[in-house]
Amino acid sequence: MGEPDRRVDRGRAIDELGERHFDLLVVGGGIIGAGIAAHAARAGLAVALVEAGDFGGATSSASSKLIHGGLRYLRLGDVRLVRESHHERRTLTTVVAPHLVHRVPFLFPLYEGGPYRPALVQSGIILYSALARSRLNWLVKPDRARELVPSLRLDGLRSCALYADAWTNDARLCLANVRAAAAARACVLNGAELVALRSSGGRVIGADVRVEGADVAVNARVVVNAAGPWIDHVRRLEDPGAGTSVRLSKGAHVLVPAESEWTAALTIAQDDVRVTFAVPWYGMLLLGTTDTLHEGDPAEVTAEATDIEQILTEASVALGPELVALDRVRASFAGLRVLPAGEGESVSARRETVFTRGPGGMLSVAGGKLTTYRRIALQTLDRVRPELGLHRLDTHPWPLPGATGLDRASLPVEVEPDVRAHLLHLYGSLAAEVVAPAIEDPSLLERLHPGGPDIAAQAVYAASHEWARNADDVLRRRTTLFYRGLADEAATARVERVLVARLRA
Repeated sequence: MGEPDRRVDRGRAIDELGERHFDLLVVGGGIIGAGIAAHAARAGLAVALVEAGDFGGATSSASSKLIHGGLRYLRLGDVRLVRESHHERRTLTTVVAPHLVHRVPFLFPLYEGGPYRPALVQSGIILYSALARSRLNWLVKPDRARELVPSLRLDGLRSCALYADAWTNDARLCLANVRAAAAARACVLNGAELVALRSSGGRVIGADVRVEGADVAVNARVVVNAAGPWIDHVRRLEDPGAGTSVRLSKGAHVLVPAESEWTAALTIAQDDVRVTFAVPWYGMLLLGTTDTLHEGDPAEVTAEATDIEQILTEASVALGPELVALDRVRASFAGLRVLPAGEGESVSARRETVFTRGPGGMLSVAGGKLTTYRRIALQTLDRVRPELGLHRLDTHPWPLPGATGLDRASLPVEVEPDVRAHLLHLYGSLAAEVVAPAIEDPSLLERLHPGGPDIAAQAVYAASHEWARNADDVLRRRTTLFYRGLADEAATARVERVLVARLRA
């Protein structure tokens, strides 16, 4: 989907937030909230999307970066979820975001003394691949597996199952949905915290949103709470006696340099329910994840030393200890999964979406999977369709900004091959727009760090078109510097200088 050159005008957005009368106010700018806003705005509704922090700043930039059916969900008996996830994976890779979502084969190594027998895994992957409409469902010998994953530990390896899934840049996928909402005339604003809900006659009719120290009254016919880990906090603004609708599970990850080129990812069995991953990602190996109950403030979640040690130990089941040594960790992060409230260990909890209605009519939605965000967004809108006056909701997939014209994409300036590939991946056909200012200012083609392909033009674009407000927004969610372990003082200072120059302009 093409879009005009829509520059961010924060002052105008704040004014619009208080002046327009919206059909729908979406609270929370993670992937679910962004998806809801994008689909609603394309349906012709007047939409506002507000986010207290940065778009995708919590769960939606702290996932395992996988768009997948979820092999282990077959073990839990959730065939429906796996089927739906595979359908959405195909939709994302072919229509919605082919520049951001890429297929990759996964090896499932089977070691002597491991929790699974080869015959059981093979039968499970045959079913999984049938649901995925994939032909990758065989067992490969250790020598062939080592060609795909050069660092694979061969000691005790019996065989490897092979199947296909996909990987993405979760933060950029979320941001693409925000851009789609804005392109369809939604008012979108980060750094905008919901502080109160406004009611009339017992019905929620909007909210008070705090932006840069001032409260803005927002009028809306319908309010949807998509605040992720903060969902119950928002629910209690409507009903102080509201109970707990979800529980939170912490997932931590680490990144280490990949010593050689992997052409497949790894799924590593830890027990008869839980698996971890080793995924090649921007020249690094993304390792994880953990799955532990989190009962504290969602804002305080972090990858602790014990999490990092656990991740490295679990990765060493299939990788040599020299590859996953502690001194090789370049970055770590943690996020929170939102799960249905209930008993039992979080690892066995179903990844279901939780919908709740408050006494004033606010609809709250949380949970589910990154892979199925589009389906969750449509389900949410269907639940409030009568109140919004939507007679019909178009469920057909459509391309996000930058997702069309990829075969014809070209850049107006000359860049190195790795930079070109990187820009086309992150921005798709919008990459030309990113580097256009470099025609007048070639210094914008300089790398933000010599160890990676991110360039200064991206920091400018992050501020002018992507709502970046500080260096952290750029380093973590607009570029790949943080995940490559390149967000050092020099790169941070360079980004800060670009942002200051942008503000002065």
